[in-house]
Amino acid sequence: MDSEAVSPAAGPASLIVIDPNGHRTRVEIRPVPFKIGRQADNDLILRDSRASRNHAQIVMENGQYLIEDAGSRHGVHVNGVKVQRQFLRNSDRIEFGVPDSYQIIFAADGAELAQLMEQMPGQEQVVRSGAGANLAKLRAVLEVARTLQSSFSTQEVLNSVVDAALTITGTERGFLLLRREDELETKVARDRAGRPLAESDLRVPRRVIRRALEQRRELLSMNFDPQATGEITPEHSVADLELRSVVCVPLVRINTAAAQDTSVLSTQNDTVGVLYMDSRGAPADLSGGNRELLQTLAIEASTILENARLIEEEREKEKIEEELNVARLIQQSLLPRTLPSEGWFRACGSSVASHEVGGDYFDVVQAGDSCWAVVVADVSGKGVSSALLASLLQGAFLAAPQEADLMAKQVQHISRFLNERTDGGKYATTFYALVDRTGRLRYINAGHCAPILLSCDGRYEYLEATSMPVGLLPQSDFAVEERRLAPGDRLVIYTDGVTEAQNTRNEFFGRKRLRELAVAHAASSGAALHAALLGAVNAFVEGAPQADDITLVVIEYHPTD
Repeated sequence: MDSEAVSPAAGPASLIVIDPNGHRTRVEIRPVPFKIGRQADNDLILRDSRASRNHAQIVMENGQYLIEDAGSRHGVHVNGVKVQRQFLRNSDRIEFGVPDSYQIIFAADGAELAQLMEQMPGQEQVVRSGAGANLAKLRAVLEVARTLQSSFSTQEVLNSVVDAALTITGTERGFLLLRREDELETKVARDRAGRPLAESDLRVPRRVIRRALEQRRELLSMNFDPQATGEITPEHSVADLELRSVVCVPLVRINTAAAQDTSVLSTQNDTVGVLYMDSRGAPADLSGGNRELLQTLAIEASTILENARLIEEEREKEKIEEELNVARLIQQSLLPRTLPSEGWFRACGSSVASHEVGGDYFDVVQAGDSCWAVVVADVSGKGVSSALLASLLQGAFLAAPQEADLMAKQVQHISRFLNERTDGGKYATTFYALVDRTGRLRYINAGHCAPILLSCDGRYEYLEATSMPVGLLPQSDFAVEERRLAPGDRLVIYTDGVTEAQNTRNEFFGRKRLRELAVAHAASSGAALHAALLGAVNAFVEGAPQADDITLVVIEYHPTD
């Protein structure tokens, strides 16, 4: 192993995790060993079927972080090179051997400052040179590094950054301003002695600071001369402001996704704020290495702010996930708890959402002593909005009288209601059927997948669509079709999540495969047929995440019972 690749003794470190959709989260490497893979017991779970169950792990060796391949199928890559074991440096990019999957950036806390400290002269050398001011600056930077390692407060670390910037430049007052849309909001305001300042103490117009940053992105020093710049109005003369010098350093978003070394984004919208300092007495000292120190502090402040933003996003995400879990439980509770398993009419059904909540629903309700109603619907789109509309449709069908003569009018009324409420932006493919004891089947197929009407001897028929989907148009007619069921006949009703289920090779399950399996199990009971079809779909997808909900209902007719 290359000894030059070994990092210094490891302190706290994190992983910046970029999922296949580009979303970022920050995960602390704890505990160690830190396990990574697809299986649920890993410390970092890769929700990608191409990743191995136990793909890799991060361990400590001689006080340094090291990543190991755990016998994965596609391997572990660090900075584009496939490795078995590799010590990690700050900003190393880790990938898992498949395109468009997870990327991970190894982030050593306080690394930018640590790298800078390695390049600076030691304390003994500074003292021999008599440069007491340089020693004070060194102490200030060390204090920021110490705070980064020990503090859990973002505000405390930002205060430390401003204090260090004032010490480095020799200025008197420091402000850390954050962008809020088109305005700059004060986050830190303090003088060189650490005393807090009021926002009104920043007397330079903020529009001037903002415009200066937009025109020049590097560290800059401004001298306010109204005749030279035209920026300061007469009521803000140099004498009125009583300023000798002003220093501004932009705070920008850190980009660690595309390169090994930390870099900053360059567009105007990526400025998250500014580190501002001014002085009424001596001019700011930007000689020697002070510029580099100041720019490094700005990078650390930007990183702190980005970490705080990621943590807040993660907390908000967790809150949303909790609410979605409650919504999923409610939605599941709306599905039929029991289905008839004896008598002349029997049913078996299931619905599995591809996300926390789904846009599919099914219901089987008794419409009288000698009639049952069956509804299967698939609302367009995904997520919460589709789930809400699915629940709305379920309530509408439950509230409507289940009468054969009123089927077309009921569906027409529901369609008009849905179209008006969503302005045509949402619709639902729907299969609605009534089955009576005599074997009479009346149904409306509103743009839904064609159910398979299956006899015991393997003969089948597709019940194709009879109209447009519910809610698609302001005015639609819904034709009612009729069939006569024979003893032992079964009806397989499904959503397109079944036929469009994909495996890891991006192959679809398909309508033909579904029909062939149904025919092969034609002599089985309805429950056995349902189990066989659902089992075949699960085996086909091989655990791959699905883009659509999977809903499957099987009903059977047994008049002799």
